[in-house]
Amino acid sequence: MIVAMKKVFLLMHNDSGPAALERLRELGIVHVEHENVPAGIELNEINEKLNLIEAARTVLAQVSPKQPAKIAHAPEDWITVCRHIIDLQKRYDQLREFSVSLHSGIDLWEHWGDFDPAQIKALQQENVFIRLYQIPKDKIKGLAHEIVLKEISPEDGAVNCLAASLGNIELGFKEIELPKLSLSQMQNRISEDAKIMQEIREEIAGHLVFQNELISAENSFLSQKDFYSVLKGMGRAEELVYLKGYVPVDAEKMLVKQAKINDWGILTVTPGADDAVPTLVRNPAWVKLIRPVLKLLEIVPGYNELDISPLFLIFFSLFFGIIIGDAGYGLLYLIITFIVDKKMGKKIKDKTAIFLFYVLSSCAIIWGVISGTFFGQAWLAHLGIKPLVPLLNNIFFVQALCFLIGAIHLSIAHSWRLALKLPALIALADLGWISIIWAAFFLAKNLLLGDPFPLFGKWLIYGGISLVILFTSPQKNILKGIGEGLAAIALGLVNNFTDVVSYVRLFAVGLAGVAIADAFNVMAAGGGAKDAGAIISCVLILIAGHTLNFILGPMSVLVHGVRLNVLEFCSHANVSWSGFEYKPFSKKEK
Repeated sequence: MIVAMKKVFLLMHNDSGPAALERLRELGIVHVEHENVPAGIELNEINEKLNLIEAARTVLAQVSPKQPAKIAHAPEDWITVCRHIIDLQKRYDQLREFSVSLHSGIDLWEHWGDFDPAQIKALQQENVFIRLYQIPKDKIKGLAHEIVLKEISPEDGAVNCLAASLGNIELGFKEIELPKLSLSQMQNRISEDAKIMQEIREEIAGHLVFQNELISAENSFLSQKDFYSVLKGMGRAEELVYLKGYVPVDAEKMLVKQAKINDWGILTVTPGADDAVPTLVRNPAWVKLIRPVLKLLEIVPGYNELDISPLFLIFFSLFFGIIIGDAGYGLLYLIITFIVDKKMGKKIKDKTAIFLFYVLSSCAIIWGVISGTFFGQAWLAHLGIKPLVPLLNNIFFVQALCFLIGAIHLSIAHSWRLALKLPALIALADLGWISIIWAAFFLAKNLLLGDPFPLFGKWLIYGGISLVILFTSPQKNILKGIGEGLAAIALGLVNNFTDVVSYVRLFAVGLAGVAIADAFNVMAAGGGAKDAGAIISCVLILIAGHTLNFILGPMSVLVHGVRLNVLEFCSHANVSWSGFEYKPFSKKEK
């Protein structure tokens, strides 16, 4: 559930502001809302240091984690260390770029042979001019006899030539500019730079022993940044400073008590409709299992919205079971989760994601068992094993079941809204939408599955439309209220039908997964087992096919299972995920 908040104002003398912030940071209960944009020399310096540390850590992350030499004492000035690491990387990058340039030069000049460009330039002082040209083959014979021409190598229909004469040369062909280094000098430079680059990498690697200290230094600067951001963001009035923020209602008494102890002025009020209130969600342990999915999606419900976490977990687990739809895959997910838990469980602080995968794997196993699906139905059918619920292999029944799940899911959304609106008459509009949703359910079965539309179906439509039109805005004048009701019907009537139908994706994606698994089973069985080669081929087909299915399954759940909860359900529950997380001003964990 979303915890109720109190808006709080704290007033104190300007001189006691920093000490008050230290105490507030120890309490760790106030989500601060800046009165002014935080700015100042202190923040600029801290941001510069954080950027340096981040850049240095990025450099260290690129180094192979070999056993670096232990350094006796960690330096106190981490900024100097970071600058040194960054400078080393810059030097390395410069050498690498120059090495690329040298390799290009070698590729270009290896056809000309090894010569010293400095000697050619020196000959010009003796009035001996040497030029390098690319001359077409058919033009060479017509050149003046006073020019000494040496053919070096052919290249793209032309010839690389050296022309020498007493006096300046102008042949009218493409002249090749002399390189700065000779071929041998370029090769030697590459070799020398490679040694220097290796030494630089080793020196950078020697700083890997400081990674934990760099993280600690970064956390220290982040803590300072938080402190100065709050300090510079406080409001000011002559000799007083004040702070604005939000606290959970159950922490209000604690804050008031501290205000009395520290002689702070304090005012707590209920947040208004225009306030940007942070969202703090507290749920039982079993509901918290869905938290990793919400964090992955980076979505937070608004303060005045519904916390759908319990329903999200229940239906997401159901959707996972239907879409994976195979006990074999579910068993593999369960085994992998168990191995990860045993190998890394003690190192993981928050094991919520592991527990979630235990639940999801179990759902896939349960659905696979009752539908008789184990790495594709063909195997079980060949063994004469029948599913516990044969109807789950009837495509018409499963489609109807998906429509039913959709109608129930969306009805819960409107029922929740209805309960919150009671006893106001506007709640009857949600009753109307529930009626329309079930009419859409029967209509979907009629149009897509050929089931007869029930006689009471039209009354569901008539009654639902009437309730929506009359009670969408009953507090306004009659004509305006009816107009808003008609607008709601115009926008939502077709959407309700499509939303119910969209739940058929559970059937479609689940069927596709089973079909792929079964297809690979048939391919492997058709290969026969005549010799070792055929057996190996069959095994490879099975591994490749089921691995593909094993990987694509969770991706399908993430796309379709999440969509039905976050879009279809939330649009009916009026949850727009417009919130932001409650982050109290507190000390950073080391």
